[in-house]
Parts: sequence; C-alpha cells; structure tokens
Amino acid sequence: MNIERINRVIENMRACGLRQIIVCAPASVYYLSGAWCEPFERMLALLVKDDGTLKLYGNRLFALRGVTDIPLVEYEDTDDCVAVLAPDVWPGAIGIDKTWPSHFLIRLMEMRPDVTPVLGSQPIDDARMIKDEQELELMRISSRMNVEVCTRIGEALHEGVTEKEIQALYNQIALELGSEGPSFTPLICFGPNGAEPHHDSDGTRLKRGDTVIMDVGLLWKHYCSDMTRTVHFGPATDEQKRVHEIVTAANRAGIAACRPGVPMKDIDRAARKVIEDAGYGEYFTHRTGHGIGLDEHEFPDCSAVSGIVARPGMIFSVEPGIYLPGKFGVRVEDLVAITEDGCEVLTWVD
Repeated sequence: MNIERINRVIENMRACGLRQIIVCAPASVYYLSGAWCEPFERMLALLVKDDGTLKLYGNRLFALRGVTDIPLVEYEDTDDCVAVLAPDVWPGAIGIDKTWPSHFLIRLMEMRPDVTPVLGSQPIDDARMIKDEQELELMRISSRMNVEVCTRIGEALHEGVTEKEIQALYNQIALELGSEGPSFTPLICFGPNGAEPHHDSDGTRLKRGDTVIMDVGLLWKHYCSDMTRTVHFGPATDEQKRVHEIVTAANRAGIAACRPGVPMKDIDRAARKVIEDAGYGEYFTHRTGHGIGLDEHEFPDCSAVSGIVARPGMIFSVEPGIYLPGKFGVRVEDLVAITEDGCEVLTWVD
C-alpha cells in the first residue's frame, strides 16, 4: 500500500465530512494498494475509514493474496459478496465511488438500512489529481513513447491507406516499443471525417488534399499518454493552412496560461478566445482539456465551468480544435504538467 496516498485520501475525506468510503475503480484501487485488478462483473471494493482502517474485498479468482499488504477479504462466486462487505460498514453516511455498480449499492442499502450512501469520489479524485514525482516520470516516459509512435504512423501515411490500417499500425508499433498497448482506441480521421471530434475510424482511404487527424495514446506501467497531431496529405489549401495556424495559436495560448494559481476556466478561455477572435468560435465544440493519469480522462476538466485552480502536480490536456462539417477538422493536443512556476509540456520532445 502507499501510505502517503492513503493519508492524503483520509485528509480529503475529513475535509468532505466523510468517515468512510468505498473505492472500486480499478485505477483508484491500484493507486492506493499497488494491486491492479479488472473485476468485470464481480465486486472489487476497498473500504477506507478515517481511523486508518482499510480492507480490500475481492473474489478469490482475482488472485490478490500476496499482491498487496492491505488486509484482504476474499469471497467465492457462490457467496453473496455484498454480505461479506456489509458487516464492516459503520452506520451513517458512507461515500460511494461514482463507478460502483448500482446492483451492489442497492444490495448494501437493503442489508444496511442504517447506512446513508452519498457520492464519495471526491477524496480519491482530489488525491489522484496531484501527481507525485514517480507518477510524473511515468507520464513523461509514456508521452515520449507516444510521440515516437505518432511520428512513425505519420511517416507511414500514403495514398490509398485506410484509417483502420493506420489505427492498427499505431497499436502494433506501440506494443513493439514495449508499451502495454493503447490507452484508448486511436482516432485516425481523414478528410471530412476529421470534422467529427470522436470519429470512429473506418475504411475511408487517404487521398491527396486530405487533412489527417491522429489522436493517439498508449499505456506505460498503467499510466496514459494522449496527444493529437494534424497533418495535411499533399498541398494544403489556404483555408486548411489558416485553420491549422489558428488552432496551433490557440493551443499555444492555452499552454502559455498554464501555471499555478490560474483557474482552469481561464486556461480554457485563453485557448477559446483565439478561435473566437478568428471567427471560428462556433466550430470549437468541446472543452479545452481533461485531466489524465491512470485513466485517459480524469478529474478535473479544463473547461469554461471548471471550478478548479491549477496546482503543481496536475497533468491535463490542452486540445483546441476547429471542425468544419463536410470539409475537415484540425485539433492540436498536448499534455502539460503544472510546475512550481509554470508548466512542462510532456508531448514536446526534442
């Protein structure tokens, strides 16, 4: 177990007025226990109490024994897994992880009517938001590998290749470099498909004049990377060049605003203003960025409604875009880590 992280979560619990929480997201359980487990439909639950008591509940099939020094309570497939957990819960409020399946929660409420469930993800989200030096280094490595793979698939673009083929090539190279694979399904978008921010790569073939969006990320020791690069295959039109220049300027303006003490909504505004001032505001259709770490999308958002202020240790994306329906799209995305006096761009590699 990681005592420093556990203590941080307990401090956050007290700040939220919570004496106990159930953590179930595999990434959060790993963050505290050092044990990675994908439970699928079975129950994985880490009970954390403000007196420092911890218990990890998992199916015997998970083979968690000896993997972590957190006290382990195992159950069989034939057991009522919630009945194994329920006696250890204190009466009163209990914080429930936002990802805990409702059938487990409803079963707990049936068995323990003296327990009041409340949303309890904030203590762990706030802790995971601030990366320690070990996490930062893993993110650096993940990002460097991602830049290398992205560069290589960009060099492999040729007329007639399909989005799916470049997608598969990304996955292949990511594994060849030693990663655990992609951190999300690579988004490879040719021509008009790039006007859909989350286009599902298909059999579209690349042709001269297409704008190409490559939104890709991989896993290194469970930590995610994420970046987007836009290139033009063949001569770019004046409109393609202009839009690319505007989005790049928006990306740089957002990054320039990244430093401690700056509200995340101001970082979003810095990037968005560039695009609005150029007359393309209605075509920037999503938030400027998202937190990242053990999960591809983590707390907090970098958006106009975010109430979070940038702090050292936070890592998030800055990814403005312009999407012109029926024509093309442009997105430029980098990951930034907030430092004591500014930020480090993880996806700018010499």
